[in-house]
Amino acid sequence: MASQVFVAKLEVEKAPKTCAAFTSLLPFRNQTIHSRWSGEAIWVPLGDYQFGVDFENHTCYPSRGDILLYPGGHSETELLFAYGSSSFASKMGALAGNHFLTIVEGREQLDDMGKLVLWKGAQPILFEALD
Repeated sequence: MASQVFVAKLEVEKAPKTCAAFTSLLPFRNQTIHSRWSGEAIWVPLGDYQFGVDFENHTCYPSRGDILLYPGGHSETELLFAYGSSSFASKMGALAGNHFLTIVEGREQLDDMGKLVLWKGAQPILFEALD
């Protein structure tokens, strides 16, 4: 998503293990697609990848700008990035993901990001640490 840049806060106090596991992979590059069951959200399917974390600070109802990690179990491991109204789910039903990142800058671009992925298909995504 080269045209959108977001700054996010790591939720270290609420999801310390998830934050540590994810930041150890930075820079993290992948592709995102529009969610199939979760409403206004995009996701990064990660298959059988294991982050080695359990549930912490988990929710089925992320707020706009929340990024969740689903560590796997009933469905594949994935990241969910809510850009609007969302109820996290899969073909197996409701899921809860670890809320570990919150967008703090660039929120005005969330709708554009969601519409880009919805109408144009898979888009590259990059997570990197700020210096």
